[in-house]
Formats: sequence, C-alpha cells, structure tokens
Amino acid sequence: MRLVIADCSVDYSGRLDAHLPRAKRLLMLKSDGSILVHSDGGSYKPLNWMTAPCVLTERDPNDEEVEMGVRHVWQVEPTKTDGQLLIRIFEKFAEINEELGEDPGLRKDGVEAHLQALLAEQVEPILGFGWTLHSREHPTPIGPVDLMVYDPAGKPVAIEVKRRGGIDGVEQLTRYLDLLGREERYRRIRGIFAAQEIAPQARTLAEDRGIECLVLDYAAMRGLDNIEDRLF
Repeated sequence: MRLVIADCSVDYSGRLDAHLPRAKRLLMLKSDGSILVHSDGGSYKPLNWMTAPCVLTERDPNDEEVEMGVRHVWQVEPTKTDGQLLIRIFEKFAEINEELGEDPGLRKDGVEAHLQALLAEQVEPILGFGWTLHSREHPTPIGPVDLMVYDPAGKPVAIEVKRRGGIDGVEQLTRYLDLLGREERYRRIRGIFAAQEIAPQARTLAEDRGIECLVLDYAAMRGLDNIEDRLF
C-alpha cells in the first residue's frame, strides 16, 4: 500500500471526462494496481479512481506543466479498456509505503452470520415448496455469495444476506450475478436480496435490476416468535 498526501489536480478521460481542480488530497495505490483519489470528506467513496488491472507511469512534467508548477505526473491507464487517469502533483506533503500482507477477508457479525445459517436451514419453509439449497458461501471470482439455491423449476438463484440491507449490498449482489451469469450453468441466474430491514432506496435499486427483496424475521427464524402475542 502506498499513501501520498499531495496538492494535486486529477483529469479522467474515457467514456466520460472528469476534472478535479488543484487541491490537497490523499492518493491511495494498492498492491493490486488500483488507484484511488480521496478528499477529507465524502465517507469511504473516492473522488475518482482506476480499478485493477491498470498501469501507473510516473513521468517528469512537460514544459507547459512545469510552468503551471507541476513537479510530478502520474499517468494511469487500464490494461483491458480505454481511458486514462492523469494526476498532476504540485507538492507532496507525506508519503508512506507499507506492506499490508494477505487480508483474511470480511467476517460477518453474529446476527448476519446466524441469519445466513438459519435461512440455509429453512430454505423451503421461507421461500416456498420445492426450493432447495445448493451451497453456502458459493464461490465467485470476487468472493462468495451467501447462498446458492434452486427454485421449484430447477433454476439457480443467488441470495445475499444482510442484517440491514442498503444500496451497497444490492451492488455487491449485482456484481456476483454478473460474474456468475457468464458461466453456462448459471446463464439464467437471478438474485434475492434478503435482510431484516431493507432501505427504500435499496429496494428500488434491486427491483429495477430484477432482484427480488426478502425481509427476514429473525425472531421467527430462531423459533422465538410467539403467535399469541401478535395483533394480526
């Protein structure tokens, strides 16, 4: 991991052009080759980025850039698509290089992991007669999808389970479906986004992409739901 805090401007050219005027920013270069440009705000989302695989070329500024006060130029180009990220650095304030090593991956919290396990055990009662579980933590090139099941017609369905379902979870499931759908056996795969709570924006995005939403009753799945206490 290489972190650089610098006074810089950023220009992206590709399907759409974008420009970030000169300002103090954090440049993050990951070992997989991806590069992200962050400001001191906006939560986790970068202002601009280039995902791997890409090639970073560091060059000296040309005459015009020298006149502008540019000291370093980073030229980032993807290896599989068109486009270019051009970062002009006017001043570096700090630079850190640190090897992070292999990451063990995200571990779900207790409730989320338990929801996944309970849904795997109760596929037919919750989803309906004829539904069957194929596997848990089903592998994809970018990580495992929580459950792979088959509907009564024998068609594959990928399920992503969250405690609170937001847009990020829908995006995650969308990526899984896109990659799985490239395999012949999963060509007609569809998805279910399951959570205890699903944000309205996440539901809208999921339904727009043909993903079904499923609200899970954790207490009922654990057998703690008392029918006599219900009003309806």
